[in-house]
Amino acid sequence: MTSSTLIDFKANRRFRRLALNTVITLYCLIIAGGVVRSTGAGMGCPDWPKCFGTWIPPTKLSELPPDYKSIYGAKLKGEIEFNPVKTWIEYVNRLIGAFTGVMIFLTLLASIPYLKPGARHIFYFSLAAFVLVGIQGWLGSKVVSTELLPGMITIHMLLAIVIVFILLYVLTWSSFSHGIFASKGGRNILNTFGWLVLILSLVQILLGTQVRENIDEVIRAFGYEARGEWIDQLDARFYIHRSFSILVVAANLFWFYTINKSGTSHRSVKRLSRICLIILAFEVLTGVLMAYFGVPPYAQPMHLTLAILLIGLQFIVWLLINEDKYLSKVSSLTH
Repeated sequence: MTSSTLIDFKANRRFRRLALNTVITLYCLIIAGGVVRSTGAGMGCPDWPKCFGTWIPPTKLSELPPDYKSIYGAKLKGEIEFNPVKTWIEYVNRLIGAFTGVMIFLTLLASIPYLKPGARHIFYFSLAAFVLVGIQGWLGSKVVSTELLPGMITIHMLLAIVIVFILLYVLTWSSFSHGIFASKGGRNILNTFGWLVLILSLVQILLGTQVRENIDEVIRAFGYEARGEWIDQLDARFYIHRSFSILVVAANLFWFYTINKSGTSHRSVKRLSRICLIILAFEVLTGVLMAYFGVPPYAQPMHLTLAILLIGLQFIVWLLINEDKYLSKVSSLTH
């Protein structure tokens, strides 16, 4: 083994580990975001990037100026009450967001060795993730400044999914050897339903953000004390989201059934498809808990995280089915 080959091996292993840790950090950020939404802590810090005018937020009312309501209430076009728990939930969410940005930057630096024929796209995808996470941070500031404007929240979620896809692609590319997915039934039907499942899952997630925005409207009208009555006050968006889930579940079941019956010897594809089914079952369960048991706070971040985790694994399965097309590597990289 030559020294240049050894360097390539080490560089790829370093990149793979960083990409994996970055994906884990990104999912932690999604969980934190879900906790922020479920606890109503989205405006726990009324300004950005500081929180109540300081880099480390206050822990008690006495640390705020006496006229803090007039200062920050005017900014939010309404009166604001200081809640240290909500303030620190939002602050921790921002810290995780900043750490995620650092991790993506380190992943970008680790991708520099891929600036060679046949592998340059890994560097450019890593660069795209870094740029997009900066845009995501800017969008986060706009979500605060527009007082949780519904459209901004949906765009914020959509961009998060795009970043997840980019990082999962570079991670999958660096983790799997070049090969060809072989099955007795061919790949056409698996590809077609793979696209369908990804599109349906994405639409369902965006419908879910619409339901969440509807819940925010209900909260403003009835307050958190009426949590058990929220579902009854929701409009058609909730019922569309709930009914659409039947189509999503059916498409997933058919796709994964076809994969497992395709005769493929690709163990990773079969294993991941089974994991997806387990996640799908828990996703449905958390949806039922929210719909029929008063929207318990713990169920909301779980529901969101499972949805993003599911679509991420679906994307990896689709990539592996098309491994020879999207995950091919040049011979100069040894794995």
